Amino acid sequence: MSNIVIVESKNDAIFMQAMVEKLNCDIQLEPPIYIDDYETLEGLSETKLVTTLKALEADLQKRDIEKIGIIIDVDNYSDPERLQFVNKCIQKVFEAETLSRTKQFIDICGDNGTKAKLACYFTNFEGQGELETLLKAIKAIESPHADCLDSWKTCIENQGKEINQKHFDKFWVSIYLRYDTCSNQDRKQAEKKCSMSRFDYVMEHKKDIWDWDNPALDDLKEFFKLFC
Repeated sequence: MSNIVIVESKNDAIFMQAMVEKLNCDIQLEPPIYIDDYETLEGLSETKLVTTLKALEADLQKRDIEKIGIIIDVDNYSDPERLQFVNKCIQKVFEAETLSRTKQFIDICGDNGTKAKLACYFTNFEGQGELETLLKAIKAIESPHADCLDSWKTCIENQGKEINQKHFDKFWVSIYLRYDTCSNQDRKQAEKKCSMSRFDYVMEHKKDIWDWDNPALDDLKEFFKLFC
């Protein structure tokens, strides 16, 4: 039986796969977590999520899918608002119960009668944000270059300019990767080895720049344990 997780982007998939691998190593006396595929939306919209769910509905029997996970950013929405969005998309594709909270499976049924289980999770830190917000919260080493951006942000705001928090967090993570975690040798190929554009390289070779035991990851770990 297959487990499928829908995520918003390639970088989300890369991070979530690293999390799954960490859980497989750290959980004792439990079956491994198997995520067979990640479906990326490459930007979230109702149309894209519905289209992806329809493709999975058509494949339910063929691919022998047992469990489906949906992971999207909470951004600046509340959990109830995000649940309403996900439920609306699900109802357009499946006969299903209504998701009342995250990290809990509901039963879904496709047109051909094939059934599966589905749960969702919203990437966040302290109830807001996206992947970069979470990455900023779980950094594992000193970050003087990135932290100095707080002074820059204050300076800009004192000039009457507004800095979008989402964009600021992305900028913070990019500086953290480029200047705080990049060796002198890697800086010769900074775009390849020290940037979000090559997040796959970062997660393969530099997992220790993140604190995998940070409490900010506890909810996400609980979600993935549903797939044990």
